[in-house]
Amino acid sequence: MRIFKIAISVVACVVVLLGQTNKDKKKAGPESTPVFDPSAIDSTVDACVDFYQYACGTWLAKNPIPPDRPEWARFDELEERNLAILRDILQKAAVNNPKRSAVEQKIGDYYAACMDEAAIEKKGFEPIKPQLDRIAALADKDALPEEVARLQRAGAGVLFLFTSQQDFKNANSMIAAADQGGLGLPERDYYLKDDPKSVETRQKYVEHVTKMFQLLGDSQERAAAKAQVVMNVETGLARGSLDVVSRRDPARIYHKTRREELEVSLDPSFGWAKYLKAVNAPPIENLNVAVPEFFKALDSLINTTSLDDWKTYLAWHVVHAEAPLLSNAFVNENFEFFGKYLTGSQELRPRWKRCVQFVDGDLGEALGQKYVERTFGAEGKERTLRMVHTIENEMGRDLMALDWMSPATKQKAIEKLHAITNKIGYPDKWRDYSSVKIVRNDAVGNDVRATEFEFQRQLDKIGKPVDHTEWQMTPPTVNAYYDPQMNDINFPAGILQPPMFDKNADDAVNLGAIGSIIGHELTHGFDDEGRQFDAKGNLRDWWTAQDAAEFEKRASCLVNEYASFKAVDDVKVNGRLTLGENTADSGGLRLAYMALMGDLAAKTQPKSDGFTPEQRFFLAYGQSNCQNESDELLRLSAQTDPHSPPKFRVNGIVQNMPEFQAAFGCRLGQPMVRKPACRVW
Repeated sequence: MRIFKIAISVVACVVVLLGQTNKDKKKAGPESTPVFDPSAIDSTVDACVDFYQYACGTWLAKNPIPPDRPEWARFDELEERNLAILRDILQKAAVNNPKRSAVEQKIGDYYAACMDEAAIEKKGFEPIKPQLDRIAALADKDALPEEVARLQRAGAGVLFLFTSQQDFKNANSMIAAADQGGLGLPERDYYLKDDPKSVETRQKYVEHVTKMFQLLGDSQERAAAKAQVVMNVETGLARGSLDVVSRRDPARIYHKTRREELEVSLDPSFGWAKYLKAVNAPPIENLNVAVPEFFKALDSLINTTSLDDWKTYLAWHVVHAEAPLLSNAFVNENFEFFGKYLTGSQELRPRWKRCVQFVDGDLGEALGQKYVERTFGAEGKERTLRMVHTIENEMGRDLMALDWMSPATKQKAIEKLHAITNKIGYPDKWRDYSSVKIVRNDAVGNDVRATEFEFQRQLDKIGKPVDHTEWQMTPPTVNAYYDPQMNDINFPAGILQPPMFDKNADDAVNLGAIGSIIGHELTHGFDDEGRQFDAKGNLRDWWTAQDAAEFEKRASCLVNEYASFKAVDDVKVNGRLTLGENTADSGGLRLAYMALMGDLAAKTQPKSDGFTPEQRFFLAYGQSNCQNESDELLRLSAQTDPHSPPKFRVNGIVQNMPEFQAAFGCRLGQPMVRKPACRVW
């Protein structure tokens, strides 16, 4: 998966979930699933006709989507086990024992407050009333900058995003960054498209906002009027925003600007001096104004929108931000729209699971310390590092063998590959949460204070050198990522377990699963976004013009291939949005297969479970992507997610691989044999 570090800098990853290690499976919940499961195969399907259905068909039939989820994947089985062990950690830490460590006090009391449903229910929306009262008391628009600063620090996503980031052109320094934001719907096109589904979604959103204002005490008529105000303001912000595909180009979201230009030329109506003082930013001379046109649109909105309408918009984002931690009426209404309508979930997840995830979100490295103490051993780390080094070596050989890249560009590519840092398991130093006040009877307050801590932690980086030891994910996360500005690949402890990795499984199976992910992350350094950053993490063109044109020609093949796949109903996969992930999937699986060939060259491996090592490799890859999804989630993902649906992450890749076709005896003309094949790396 590709996500943004505070929506500015590009990070590429796999899938966001939580995990635990294999050795705790007996005491922590359901049994772990094997990396390769022969019983998941649908043998009535020809592997050369629909490999995804062949590899996953029986699993898909036996694993319907639970009512509290919009999807169910083999990764979700892993999450359930992990949630159980994290729950055990938190329940023990929540016991009010004076012998608890400082870390246990933080995570335990946060969890206890979140789980105290009776106290939360009794308070209603009282925890956010001071914020709402302060908004209602605003006397004029001149007070907006200071109020926006306070709300952003507390976690309300109003108007825009402000944070720190690595300078795209000087990756060793941290600068301030301002970016588009302020929307309640997932992406700007939800406000601007006029197809029937988009119109319906906006209507449902207005109805949802109306109901939330009614829960705050407004009459139905007044609440409906306020909801329309929210829609009008957010639509204005959306019109100035870049779409998700445009944001994939780093050059489109990097505009280093003098502070005076922002204050005087782009957005003079906002009062940036007041804002920067109130938000507690350090002295700023230059910053990245990611989308200048957005701030011009914001300037116009400030002038044309009344103070009362701004109050309505700000109040909405306060309740929107904290709804999951308010009383059940707010929780349920929030779920009805964002859970049931947008993603297709039928039931709210149990409270304890939500609270575990809130702790991981707000105090992730504190919880991660206890997780690592209980679960993560040296053996998994060492074997993972060996696979990483093997696959890196294969990538080096592959780069040098390319017939379309010039020697000059190859040399730069090899330099970048050799400069990649490998991070396995958890950070070298833990985040210090000692300044965050966590108490047992204040769920919303705990969230706000933890959010303020993180907001300030990000601002404190401005003007300082980059901390190359920092992680963007917590240790329990079942995920992996590549960061082009850091030029590092990161594998949290949570992913190094079945069904992604099993220390007892053979190399063919592990390479098909975790090996393809390692290759995936390495390839992200050379996809359509990653290739624009050099070995030091700077946005710099190190390609010859001819090599760049050859890359684009090969990338266009993937764009067109995936654009032909139907995600759901009348919605097709966005080949341009998913290009980076599709490129990484393709390159990653090839690199892992090359590593397998190197392994098989040194020894003979017989069939196992009736399959050759090559077949087991591809089956392990296919089964790592088994997933049932609701139509609602498929539609949402097609508009916002840079990943293709799992079926196409499998079939779309193997149909381009002669190695797969040889392993399963596929013939020209069958669906899993694409001619001409697409290949970038």
